[in-house]
Amino acid sequence: MLNILSRPMVRIVERYLPDPYIFVAILTLVVMAAAVIFEAQSPLAVIGMWGDGFWSLLQFAMQMLLVLVTGYMMASTPLVRRGLQALAGMAASPGAAILMVSYVSLVASWVNWGFGLVVGALFAKEIARKVRVDYRLLVASAYSGFLVWHGGLAGSVPLAIATAGHPFEALMGVVPTSATIFAPFNLVIVAALFVVVPLVNRMMMPRPGEEVFVDPKLLDEAPPPAATGTTPAERMENSRILTWLIGLGGVAWLVQYFLSAGSLTLNVVNFLFLMAAILLHGTPRRLLASLNEAMKGGAGIVIQFPFYAGIMAIMVSSGLAETISERLVALATPATFPFWTFLSAGIVNFFVPSGGGQWAVQAPVILPAAEALGVDFARAAMAVAWGDAWTNMVQPFWALPILGIAGLKAKDIMGFCVLHLVLSGIVISLGLVFV
Repeated sequence: MLNILSRPMVRIVERYLPDPYIFVAILTLVVMAAAVIFEAQSPLAVIGMWGDGFWSLLQFAMQMLLVLVTGYMMASTPLVRRGLQALAGMAASPGAAILMVSYVSLVASWVNWGFGLVVGALFAKEIARKVRVDYRLLVASAYSGFLVWHGGLAGSVPLAIATAGHPFEALMGVVPTSATIFAPFNLVIVAALFVVVPLVNRMMMPRPGEEVFVDPKLLDEAPPPAATGTTPAERMENSRILTWLIGLGGVAWLVQYFLSAGSLTLNVVNFLFLMAAILLHGTPRRLLASLNEAMKGGAGIVIQFPFYAGIMAIMVSSGLAETISERLVALATPATFPFWTFLSAGIVNFFVPSGGGQWAVQAPVILPAAEALGVDFARAAMAVAWGDAWTNMVQPFWALPILGIAGLKAKDIMGFCVLHLVLSGIVISLGLVFV
């Protein structure tokens, strides 16, 4: 049934969804117009907000580019490639391939969202070399695992409110992760998605006789650069001594960091991937050859993230994000408050696609309303977190790294993700309201 429903959605998205740059450009104009019309801001004031905020995500953009680059470099090492090939070899059929990619991505994303984006894409790419399966659906399956990230160990909202001194401590106190990430309602939602997401992906497979999309580029294996040593410069480029000195220094820092109870942040994930790539490639020349290949998929991140930063600045500075939250939350009763909060967060996520940034925008509206209605602060916060994760399924912002690694365009996978948006929205809403 779902494969019948997914086909027209895939065709519609392929036909009408433009490149993500066009999407973000149109979104910019829509937000500008909305700020002028609904918030009574002057056009010049809105332009000022946009320009002032345009470069505010440079650090994050660099982090996301490194997610793509370091993950690709690590995956292209001989050792990791052999490991992925062995794991991919366990998939005896297209259905098994879809389920394996889904579960690997779900588990990895629950542990750490950056880790999940990279591992899911790399595994999908490798398994597509072993099994004849629709590559678009395989990559969409890898991306669908990203649904659970904000209910997992690296969720930015639950970790923020569990930290002493967070901006809203005076109102809600410090909320332990036992009341958010490990709360029964959140674990039920995560468990349900671990069942629903792989099944949905499996049921969207093409029927026998239908066309299967296979990317011929996956069969092209670039051989590692041959080692030469005719000049001092070439000998340094092929030196294993330099590689081991740098790589082991990185490993020593990681050991010290984790022994001192350090957490798995995005910077640490990138550092870990980079050090692993340096050590496993063996020589600087092989590492740099891998880097050159990895950078080919990073153009979207470089050009689009500043536009999203500008959109976020308009949404926050003009009051648009606050207005959207207030209007939806005003419809709520104590019983339905988590649902309306979840819905408002899903809408705001289109314009403020950052978990931490979205919480900063919505918390001043959500928390006083929760207090007035007698709703648990932890559940209200997780409703925002799940809303942020939910609409990522059709928001190209977070798909850019996985698309860069996979070598696909947003329109190739978003048709499949529409079904995940609908079905996961039902699952999450029921968990937030009734569990």
